[in-house]
Amino acid sequence: MNFEHARFNMVEQQIRPWDVVDEEVRKLLMAVKREDYVPNPVRTLAFADIEVPLPCGQIMLKPVIEGRVLQALALKPGDSVLEVGTGSGYFAALLAAGADWVRTIEIKPALAKFAQNNFIRNKVKNVVVEEGDGTHGWSARAPYDVIVVSGGLPELPRVLLEQLRSGGRLFAFVGEAPVMKGRLVIHADEENFHATDLFETVVPMLENAPRLNGFRF
Repeated sequence: MNFEHARFNMVEQQIRPWDVVDEEVRKLLMAVKREDYVPNPVRTLAFADIEVPLPCGQIMLKPVIEGRVLQALALKPGDSVLEVGTGSGYFAALLAAGADWVRTIEIKPALAKFAQNNFIRNKVKNVVVEEGDGTHGWSARAPYDVIVVSGGLPELPRVLLEQLRSGGRLFAFVGEAPVMKGRLVIHADEENFHATDLFETVVPMLENAPRLNGFRF
């Protein structure tokens, strides 16, 4: 399989038509090798328009979803990033390529180890993997410029917004099947948060996703 050709087709034929028009985002998607974060038995599926299976019954999000989220976050070189739900580590690697550093939280130890090994093998040095429940964020290193939640939440916990720096951006999948919203939240100033629902989709729910005390916009 010609991985470079497949990667180009993924970016130009799948992701770009899904309104991913930011050239810098497309450069990141070309630079970070998605196939290096996919389990060997399904490596040839790395560029398919599907949710690629991972250890522990988890999945990688579809490439089109990853592209839209990355574009929405508008990463800057000095950004500090919190990711909730590490998975294979691929999206954290994308975030790390566009930001200063990334702290990514994974509740399943075997998956955290899988991702950590991927970072080591690919020489990604500005990502820290933490084992734990990230549904309430990671306050010890807050505030963050960017927070991204890589699985579904019935509602958005206020505690996550409280860990967002003024001017920061948060992306989460909010709701429950059959309809969930890809939501971007901007921390405008002090207690003011502006939310925009960018698209509809369905993704697996985060383990231990909280159902109370969500933020109402």
